[in-house]
Amino acid sequence: MDRRVFLATLTGGLLAAPLAAKTRENAQVHRIGVLDLEGIAESAANLSAFRQGMRALGYVEGQSLIIEYRSSDVRAGRFSDLARELARLEVDVIVTRGTPAALAAKRATGTIPIVMVSSGNPSGTSTLAGYLRPGANLTGLHSTAPPEVGGTRLQLLKEMLPDLSRVGVLWNPADLHTQLVLRETKKAASAMGVQLESFEVRNAYGALPRPSDRCWYFDPAFEAAALGSVDALITVEDYVTVMCRTQIVDFAAMSRLPAIHGLREFVDAGGLMAYGTDRQDLFRRAATYVDKILKGANPGDLPVDQPTKFELAINLKTAKALGLTIPQSILQRADQVIE
Repeated sequence: MDRRVFLATLTGGLLAAPLAAKTRENAQVHRIGVLDLEGIAESAANLSAFRQGMRALGYVEGQSLIIEYRSSDVRAGRFSDLARELARLEVDVIVTRGTPAALAAKRATGTIPIVMVSSGNPSGTSTLAGYLRPGANLTGLHSTAPPEVGGTRLQLLKEMLPDLSRVGVLWNPADLHTQLVLRETKKAASAMGVQLESFEVRNAYGALPRPSDRCWYFDPAFEAAALGSVDALITVEDYVTVMCRTQIVDFAAMSRLPAIHGLREFVDAGGLMAYGTDRQDLFRRAATYVDKILKGANPGDLPVDQPTKFELAINLKTAKALGLTIPQSILQRADQVIE
């Protein structure tokens, strides 16, 4: 969907919300709260996918569906207030993006059902009692790709750069999933005869600055990568690296480093290549959870599901700027190619 059309549609839906709310008692109108990391423009594709999922299930925004959107503006410290605000509105369901948002919603209400989307490593937090029966008022989908994707990313780099010998890995050791991905990447590197260099980024979730800031805590890792004489770079996805994707992509371009990242958002920001979870697919699937809950299902009885669709994205503009030719064997497998 054209971004301008999407924003116009969204604006119209928001303006219509008060009118639709007046008829809520007389008609089957459901109010869904969305607690997100980024603003409407940055989350346009994900929100559009969720809307598509709801439309496919028969919900019409402004008639049978109202969406109350709240963004933390990439400041995790705001989640608590925003979650309490949605709880006060007595929305029927809260849809959250990311683990910090899910945790904040869970603290804000023990009765309103919560459908988490794109949360990383939920089993490693206090969010869930377990995947099969999370219990209480929480369920949804996690975005954690299997750790083996680390090996796949390295294989793609090697296929593109046959003489590849040294690869840097940019990762956040505070995240359990990134630790597992790094371990699998090391296994693949050993089998391929490639040397890995670890470039750690250390930062607490709550300390993440706004996108307009420099993501200054990446500087030591960037400096180490610049001095490390690596042939390419791998970025392991987590809350910290995704929110600073623009800085990571800019560093790779400035350093003329071919890079593969964990999510398509990096390629949309100008990165060369990405392989990982299709997050738009997760948002479409989240609509199914919302629908079941609105029809009376207990969220605690709905198993938390995992990603089933993964995507390969390539930016040919970036490849040209780096003087690289993407092999046809890779292009034929790509789900998205930016020309």
